[in-house]
Amino acid sequence: MFSTSDLAQVKKHELTTDLIDYQLDKFRNGFPSTSLYAPALENSGLQKLNTSEIEEILESYEALTEEYDLLKFVPASGAATRMFKTLFAFLGDYKGTEEDYEKMIADQGSGSIFTFFKNLEKFAFYEDLKEAYSGLDSLEEAHVKREYVKILEALLSDKGLDYGSLPKGLLRFHPYENENRTPVEEHIVEGAQYAKQADGTVQLHFTVSPDHMEKFKAHIEDVRSKYESKYEVKLSVSYSIQKTSTDTIAVDMESEPFRNEDGSILFRPAGHGALLENLNDISADVVFIKNIDNVVPDHMKSDTIKYKKVIGGLLLKYKAQIHETYNSLDNGGSIEEAINLLENLGLKPSDLFATMDDEEKIDYLKTKLNRPIRVCGMVKSEGDPGGGPFWVKSADGSVSLQVVETAQIDLTDEEQNRVFNEATHFNPADIVCYLKDIDGNEFDLMNFRDPDTGFVTKKSKDGKDLQAQELPGLWNGSMADWNTVFVEIPVVTFNPVKSVNDLLKPEHS
Repeated sequence: MFSTSDLAQVKKHELTTDLIDYQLDKFRNGFPSTSLYAPALENSGLQKLNTSEIEEILESYEALTEEYDLLKFVPASGAATRMFKTLFAFLGDYKGTEEDYEKMIADQGSGSIFTFFKNLEKFAFYEDLKEAYSGLDSLEEAHVKREYVKILEALLSDKGLDYGSLPKGLLRFHPYENENRTPVEEHIVEGAQYAKQADGTVQLHFTVSPDHMEKFKAHIEDVRSKYESKYEVKLSVSYSIQKTSTDTIAVDMESEPFRNEDGSILFRPAGHGALLENLNDISADVVFIKNIDNVVPDHMKSDTIKYKKVIGGLLLKYKAQIHETYNSLDNGGSIEEAINLLENLGLKPSDLFATMDDEEKIDYLKTKLNRPIRVCGMVKSEGDPGGGPFWVKSADGSVSLQVVETAQIDLTDEEQNRVFNEATHFNPADIVCYLKDIDGNEFDLMNFRDPDTGFVTKKSKDGKDLQAQELPGLWNGSMADWNTVFVEIPVVTFNPVKSVNDLLKPEHS
């Protein structure tokens, strides 16, 4: 099936033919659907902390974290192209006729082109755009003359700011009185307020694309001294790229390898699940994970800082309980107490557990307690798309807490559809993890994922339809065998920028 040149491609990507065969099988036969057991609801898999519990954690946060190596992990490799999808479509269609103009002003919704241009001066990138605009007139004059195409070319193309191909992390998001900040800067400011170590160091790790690595480094060096001085910290910034060994083969609509015009096989990046490899290379104890675009300006940060400390402090409280319970099992400690703790950590053993003798039960409990830990913030659902918190039934009969994406569920099944629609919260990808075992050694995170929770999506290339495959998502299938705690956090902590006009919302202005 594969030619010599195909095999050379596979080798170059550091893949194996067995892995390619596995991926092809998933294209042809599909991934098994996740079996939802019940939604994770308040007091049944989802914790809602009261005021006194929150205050207790906040008061002890510095003491809880002072012994640990903290790091903020920010997936930041994606280009901002989709953020400007509406602008690109307009750029391709608008010819400057009166009919085109009338069509543009007919839609004055929050996400419209009309709203974008009406509020152009409010965007944090406006001053940069004025400098980048190279028309005969000034940007202000061009705006009055309705030279929308020229303005967008100055914003999106490499003749100007090149925002259409830059990563979100390097775009101007938030206007301040004397500066305009990028998401990278906002993550630095956040980290200085909840991930500062006892020696004053703030560690940040950005996953970036190879094409943008130098730009990230240059940007951070430009702003480093400003934030180190303002927050009295020392920044330690590291980077990684998504490994080619995590790429997956693409196939045509008949599930045969998709061929480029030169006959080579098309391999594609496999989604954020590929970043498990990057996370696995991190040596810190406690890792905060949040996407690059989920940031707010300073006047909105208080709740973000507060609840990052809450979930971080809660994580370390559970870590201490795990260590105490694990050690007690070797010294006649209560098996029942260990079972209760394990359920609080998102795992209900199968019926087989009851048939085990005490020694077998202790071995099982110790194995399950000694796993990576994650505390995931969950937000009340307001119709947002994306994954949510559920109890899931595994093949071995156990039931565990999982973040489940809609694509993993067979919604044609009446019972599964019912359970899905009973969910009250969704996953904003706001996570804190503990990555070391009982003895302080680093886990190999690849041993705690479920490879059968990938996705198949439809894409296109060179005008041809194709099927692509994504690895188990970083916060769902990639963390399927982790100890898991879900806790409610306020919706105000979730403010991603998916479209450029989102920057006009009060949360970003």
